[in-house]
Parts: sequence; structure tokens; C-alpha cells
Amino acid sequence: MSGVSGGEGEEHKDGEENMAAWLLGIKTLKIQPYHLPSPGPHDVKVRIKALGICGSDVHHFKTMRCANFIVKQPMVIGHECAGIIEEVGSQVKFLAVGDRVALEPGISCKRCSLCKGGRYNLCREMKFFGSPPTNGSLANKVVHPAYLCFKLPDNVSLEEGAMCEPLSVGVHACRRANVSPETNVLIMGAGPIGLVTLLAARAFGAPRIIIADVDDCRLSIAKNLGADGTIRVSTNIQRAIVQHVGEEVVKIQNTMGSGIDVSFDCVGFDKTMATALNATRSGGKVCLIGLAQSEMTAPLTPAAAREVDVIGIFRYRNTWPLCIDFLKTGKIDVKPLITHRYGFSQQEVEDAFETSARGGSAIKVMFNL
Repeated sequence: MSGVSGGEGEEHKDGEENMAAWLLGIKTLKIQPYHLPSPGPHDVKVRIKALGICGSDVHHFKTMRCANFIVKQPMVIGHECAGIIEEVGSQVKFLAVGDRVALEPGISCKRCSLCKGGRYNLCREMKFFGSPPTNGSLANKVVHPAYLCFKLPDNVSLEEGAMCEPLSVGVHACRRANVSPETNVLIMGAGPIGLVTLLAARAFGAPRIIIADVDDCRLSIAKNLGADGTIRVSTNIQRAIVQHVGEEVVKIQNTMGSGIDVSFDCVGFDKTMATALNATRSGGKVCLIGLAQSEMTAPLTPAAAREVDVIGIFRYRNTWPLCIDFLKTGKIDVKPLITHRYGFSQQEVEDAFETSARGGSAIKVMFNL
């Protein structure tokens, strides 16, 4: 599959060389040629026009790894993307040259039991843009399976199309946790994923949503996005100090004013999980989204005694059509999340990743190619 393997090849037939941002080492990115074969019969070639930087991209940039995914050779980075179709394979009937599309970045094997059972996001052979060893999509052009390219309505911009990828995480989490108009929601963490989970939970009908974070700026953004309440919690993320967590749980429960039906931990520390488990009502659910720690110590025994269900998510599945519909109808507005924009020059690529890595006021850093 061309968009995933890279490989050596010829320049484009029109003489224009495809360029991409290659991660060569820790905090070392360089725009270099990225050779693509012609699209196969079921593929399309897409000119990338908008791409957002994800937290996993920043991990790769800073450390050459994200969780168990380790960058061992030069790799094109990036996966939150949208663009315009330039070429279609001979068997592609539902897309045409000139169509604006959002790209789902993961290609599953379609053959294993997980894929056949519909849970293709858990496929062990997944080839995912910008997740080693698969090349990503911060490039002028990529080749991708047509079935993973979703046409954008006229009133949805290419930047919003690129935002379907992070939004999909929030949508998949809300589906897994069965968020509905009868679900009061707590969100731990007001970073980009916490904020898209807030937007998704509201679109799924959650009547009351509160969000906790250590940063007043992020909490202010969450409030502006529609959070019903915000709680500033301590920056102490070491293994939970029981009294400290207890005090914050009381503050969270008082802010909600009624039982917390579903809690989303969008951080993934011992402390945030302990807080979520203790704050959630008996019979409720805690959904772990953030994976800051590869191993975690959490008070599962008392939570189990109260029949609090713990569920996890990994990326998403079958979310793009719903995300696009939410954007088209105005149920979700992701535009306020885009805080910084950069072009596609060597200097701007370096500046964009440094901006995203610093955090602070940067929520979603977007490339316009």
C-alpha cells in the first residue's frame, strides 16, 4: 500500500516531487522527498491540505517513541488529515477527482477475527499513518484506500475534516460508555482529547458535563466550549494521597450536584483514575482514554464492590460518518480548538512541533499545505 510503505520510486508524472516531513531523530524533522507508487485499483491519491498535530506525534518527536511504538528508522510523521483527491483507482466508483475528503488513518487487515467481528481498530496488523513503522501523512500527497476517505459536505472545511480524527476518539468513547440524555459526565483532563470528549458527550445528549484539570487556561477553554462546571485539581499526580483525592472527589461531586454516571479519564495517571473511580456513582462507568502510564495502580476493589464498570478504548472505529454529520449540522463546532496555524516549510514544521510540544495555550496546531 503506497501511502504506508514509502519506498523508492519515480517522481510524479507531472515532474513535481512529493515532499514530506520525516522524523529522523529526537526533535529532528526534515522535509525530504517521499516517493509514492501509483494508486492501486481501490486507492486514491490525495493532496493533503490540512493536518493537525496529535499528542502521539509530539511523543514521537520528543522521544522517538509513544508507548510501545518505537521509531527505529526515518518515518513520515502525522495522521490527522484531510485533502483533495487528485487521482482515483480504476475500481473506485464513489469518489472523484476534486472531491474534498477526510482520511481515516488506519488500514486494518480485514482478515483476522477482530476485523471480521467489526472491531477492526484492535487489529494486530493495523497500518496506521505515522505509527512506526508506517509512514504518515504530513506530505504534499499520499495514497490511501478509497474506503477510508470520506467526502466532506460543502459547509465543512478541510481543517474541520482533519479534526474528525481526534473527534473520533471522543465519539468512540461516548459510544463505548453509552452516553445519552440521561448521562451526567465527568471528564478528567482538559487537553485536546478531553475537550473533544466534552464536545462529543454534549452531541450525544449528556445533560450535565463537568471537567477537571490542573490548568486554569484549559478550564477556561472548556467553560467556553460548554462545560457546565470546572474544577481545578492539584498538580500532584503521584500515587494517590488518599485524603487529597478524597477532598477533590467531594469537590467534584458537589460541582456536579447529582450522581456522576460516566467518568472519562483523558489523562491516565494513578491519581486521575483513582479520582474518576471514587467520584463515579455506584453502578456507573469509568472509561479510560488517556494512557499516560503503561501500568497503573488504582482502587479497583472498592469500585468493584460498587459495581463501577471500567472500560477502555483504543482509537476508534466507524466514526467518520457520524463526526462529519455532527460538523455538518452544527451539533459540534471544532473550530475553537484550532489555536495555531502553520505552513509547510522547514522552519514552520519545526516551529509547529515546538509550539505543540510546549503545550500552554496551544490546543490544536494545524498545518495548511
